Amino acid sequence: MSDTPTTTLIRNLAWLVAWDAPNKRHVYLRDADIAFRGGEILHIGPGFAGKADRVIEGAKRLVIPGLINVHTHPTSEPLRKGITDETISPGFWHSSLYEFLTVFNTDDAGAKACMQVALAELLMSGVTAVADLSVPFDGWLDTLAESGIRACIAPMFRDARWYTEDGHLLKYEWNKANGRKGFDNAQRLIELARQHPSGRLMGMVCPSQVDTCTPELLRDAHDFAKERNLPYQIHASQSVVEFHEMTRRTGLTPVQWLNSLGVLDDRSIIGHCIFVDEHPWLHWTTRTDLSILAETGTTVAHCPTVFVRRGITLRTFGEYRRKGINVGIGTDTYPHNFLEELRIAMHLSRTTAGTVPDAMTADVFDAATIGGAKALRRDDIGRLAVGAKADLVLVDIEHPAMRPMREPLRSLIHVAAERAVSDVFVDGQQVVANGKCLTIDLDAASAALEEAQARSLRDVPKHDWAKRSADQLAPMSLPIVDRI
Repeated sequence: MSDTPTTTLIRNLAWLVAWDAPNKRHVYLRDADIAFRGGEILHIGPGFAGKADRVIEGAKRLVIPGLINVHTHPTSEPLRKGITDETISPGFWHSSLYEFLTVFNTDDAGAKACMQVALAELLMSGVTAVADLSVPFDGWLDTLAESGIRACIAPMFRDARWYTEDGHLLKYEWNKANGRKGFDNAQRLIELARQHPSGRLMGMVCPSQVDTCTPELLRDAHDFAKERNLPYQIHASQSVVEFHEMTRRTGLTPVQWLNSLGVLDDRSIIGHCIFVDEHPWLHWTTRTDLSILAETGTTVAHCPTVFVRRGITLRTFGEYRRKGINVGIGTDTYPHNFLEELRIAMHLSRTTAGTVPDAMTADVFDAATIGGAKALRRDDIGRLAVGAKADLVLVDIEHPAMRPMREPLRSLIHVAAERAVSDVFVDGQQVVANGKCLTIDLDAASAALEEAQARSLRDVPKHDWAKRSADQLAPMSLPIVDRI
């Protein structure tokens, strides 16, 4: 069998979103071809004259660059479907972090099922690259590789865990030895990802949360990321509780404190970064956080769905971008439907700002492509250009949700979402065909996930501070009755 890479041609495309490098922007091309050999794009534009091993007719297709998800937790979040949609935690401003995410846990078998369900959903919604912030489990890297996605592993580590004994006071159990052990393991996994035979895995350094890591761990982790030229991501400014905890400890906001440690620069990503000093819920006295983010080149990983469930929004996506902050998009939680996440990001930004142009379709599309690529320190993904990776998405423009077909990105993001995604290629390999994931048995993974959730629900009273059951913590929307 020949090892010569095959050439694929998608010809006579109705629409193609190409990268205009001189002007640093995406543009539409009409009646264009795109050709790629192996994992690299060879040609974009009219009239490809080379020989192709496979030809796909594009007259009824839109092609866009593969989307980049800069923040997700696929090994845990799918298990919480139907549980954390409506968390009631008044002692913690209804954040789900402190009373819910610590009790609805999963085992290794459940983690794998969670991951397979999440990755299938991401691929089918056009994501070709994902930053996976997970607690490592056996088989993690191989599960990612087998899915066909391009993955940036971010094995999380920390010095402390949080807990509550009464539902309103947050406490921390510190164990610096565990933090170092986790950091050492993360370094080992990052190297294994770099060497993985799939060629589609890379690493990210990820101290878990700003309030669970010592200054020494944060600095050492950043030094390692700088030495290896890796991205560095941390959860910060993600809750009112965390903001007040950090100002109590340090007298500084989380963003200001991270900056004082020297760990904010163009490799740094802050997951969420909602509760900055000018957020109206905080009534803080400074107004420097956004300028710090812009000046240091720090990226914000914006995950709108998980917060809007709690009545919380970034203020605002558009304002952060206007201040010069690079913004990428993440899913963080279920559903792992990335195109829906883009629409939610846009609509929340407009609603919070009270004006339509606060966030336009092109803005969220940029964040989901070149914004994500910049965060991951990549210039070969998030765009369709000669020499870039062959990560691309085909959209059926004759799908009813795409018609009438005047403006393809608006129709896709505002209306059709994943329903119109027909085919997805990662590194030149097809991973979705006719809307179905080719690399993951989604039915089997969903069945395994259901079993894992049942196991988790049974154990909830063991972990809850008040020994409450799952039904007490997350009651059904409607009562279940025998008869009426």
